Amino acid sequence: MGNAEVQSIHVHPVKAFRGLSPREAVVEPWGLAGDRRWTLIDDGGKVVTQREEPRLALAAAEPLAGGGVRLSAPGRPPLTVAVPEPGATVPVSVFGTEFEAVPAAAAAHAWCSAYLRAEVRLVHMDDPAGRRPVDPGYALPGETVSFADGFPLLVTTAASLDALNALISEGDHAHEGPLPMNRFRPNVVVAGTEAWAEDHWSRIRIGEVVFRAPKPSGRCVVTTTDQDTGLRGREPLRTLARHRRVDGRLIFGQNLVPLSAGTIRVGDPVSVLGRRISGDGDLVA
Repeated sequence: MGNAEVQSIHVHPVKAFRGLSPREAVVEPWGLAGDRRWTLIDDGGKVVTQREEPRLALAAAEPLAGGGVRLSAPGRPPLTVAVPEPGATVPVSVFGTEFEAVPAAAAAHAWCSAYLRAEVRLVHMDDPAGRRPVDPGYALPGETVSFADGFPLLVTTAASLDALNALISEGDHAHEGPLPMNRFRPNVVVAGTEAWAEDHWSRIRIGEVVFRAPKPSGRCVVTTTDQDTGLRGREPLRTLARHRRVDGRLIFGQNLVPLSAGTIRVGDPVSVLGRRISGDGDLVA
């Protein structure tokens, strides 16, 4: 893979809120330290994301010592939210997976509900080691995940984004491109690969940490949301549907599960330890 290396690292303290870009991050079994340990849920316990509320792209969460967060959003005064004390839990559903989480203080529910003009609650994953398993169709025994969609980490490559933007420039909605990488909300962006190289990874090393890559990432309407304005367009889903469809899913990026512990840093070398002979399906041309 040549001189592939980590170009950037991204952590999202509250699922669906704006991400942060630290120079390094500790890798825990369930994801990067501090990534997606908080989320919003509706009255029925279903997770609330940019799929339903694109304005969440404009909300931010600054991590605090001890695991708390400082919330900010347009038109709202900042609010500091502490990690809730262990106690009563509430049911949470993330894409069909049911588990328990601990609700934040009432002030956090009120703040988030006022911003979205909808009743939501902010909850914290107190025990990621035991609360929620990785997507069971692809998990190994004992693997767990935070509030991420299905897997602990998502990796994308700069070359694949360049290739996708080139395809967008040839299409009916060329005026929407080029798109930035934050549309895909990855944890790790790798530079120095060929376009779409990540499709075939089955195991990689990033710095000192080894990961397995169980499946490519299927993309949704969140990728059409401008992360700076909260407004939606047609791309990249329109172009992915034409060029990157696998078994009905629109593919960009690769899911990762850590196989070892450690810290990853911007500039770390990335090496491929195993390749997938064939994927879940054939990409359409």
